[in-house]
Amino acid sequence: MRGRIASIGALALIALSTTAFAQKVNYFNFSGAGDNAPYLESMRKAFEAKNPGIDVNIETVAFADYFTQLQTRVASGTPMDCFELNYENFVTYAKKDVLLDLGPNFKKTGFDTKAISAKALGAFNVDGKQYGLPASFSNVVLFYNKALFDKAKVAYPTDAWTWKDEQSAAEKIRALDKDTYGIFQPVQFWEFYKVVKQNGGSLFSSDGKRFTVDSRQNIDTLTFMTDRLLKSNVMPTQKQCGGMGDWDLFKAGRLGMIVTGIWAFGEFTKDCPFSWDIAVEPGMKAKATHFFSNGIVISKNCANVDAAAKWAKFMSASREAADIRVTAGWELPAITDPQIIAAYSEITPPANRAAVFKSLEYLVTPPVVGQMQELTDILGAQLEAARDGAKTPAQALQDAQKELIAKIKL
Repeated sequence: MRGRIASIGALALIALSTTAFAQKVNYFNFSGAGDNAPYLESMRKAFEAKNPGIDVNIETVAFADYFTQLQTRVASGTPMDCFELNYENFVTYAKKDVLLDLGPNFKKTGFDTKAISAKALGAFNVDGKQYGLPASFSNVVLFYNKALFDKAKVAYPTDAWTWKDEQSAAEKIRALDKDTYGIFQPVQFWEFYKVVKQNGGSLFSSDGKRFTVDSRQNIDTLTFMTDRLLKSNVMPTQKQCGGMGDWDLFKAGRLGMIVTGIWAFGEFTKDCPFSWDIAVEPGMKAKATHFFSNGIVISKNCANVDAAAKWAKFMSASREAADIRVTAGWELPAITDPQIIAAYSEITPPANRAAVFKSLEYLVTPPVVGQMQELTDILGAQLEAARDGAKTPAQALQDAQKELIAKIKL
């Protein structure tokens, strides 16, 4: 009896000792908020099962507050060990010299970078240094309501579609009744920088040293976008939306098409009482589709670099994390594992999930400057003025060009 008690006591002591000396990794993130929280927790449990000597403490903050809190922590010199950065903010933090270069850790552990999408991995490399690993990436496609296309007797979208084909279909669907609209595509910065690429334009000169916001191609692009609201009215105005968001309008069967992210799959599958599918977004002079990626970085003053690196690699390149992400429909995992890609491709709807991967051939990354928030605010305000008819597209972009030159340093 005494021997058994002693054994139990020894085991308890070992367990206590293991817990006491476990390495701690504090992970600060935004994408695990809301409905994604259980999936992130599953990833944590899977990681700790494989790495019993490491405990991960997850702190999740909503996106709206995340970067304000992160900036405060970095400024005070007390950021988390690991934290999440989207591509748009990544370069700014990399250039602040607060992130750890992960390259030496790759060499030490024999980490295979080929296991990760080259496009996604490259997004987190600055001046030849790998400051982050992509945990997920996503893009934007054209969703369409098959029932409305059938009712309007319009052929479904194809990869060969241009803006003209899209507009023609939108007009026929708009003609069905006063409460049905052909398309929704927001007139705002995050759409505009991509749509100008579809028309052969750009916000910057080829060397990145000058703004070209008011170019002829860009004016034509904004005219195309605003005409859908103010002339053909194939897209509903703010008033016509009646307080409903674009996703709500689509789920209610009142939109023939919507340009939005693949993160809508889960909600549309659950809430749309009609058949829908997707296609590669139409272009005009070229194809261009969004590229969004969220990566994991490690603070330069992290106390447990090896443990933090294991967590980052697990989230980025492990089959366990990828399986959870695919099953949940939580964007695309960054790994190139054919089995994971096949599993993702087989989930329906949408039936044409191949369009997700086809879109990857036309990816354009968001422009990144040091004063990113100020840039988006300036251009966004002018785009809204054009959207609402307060300014012509030409005047809005000319005013944006002047203000950007005066206030933003390239």
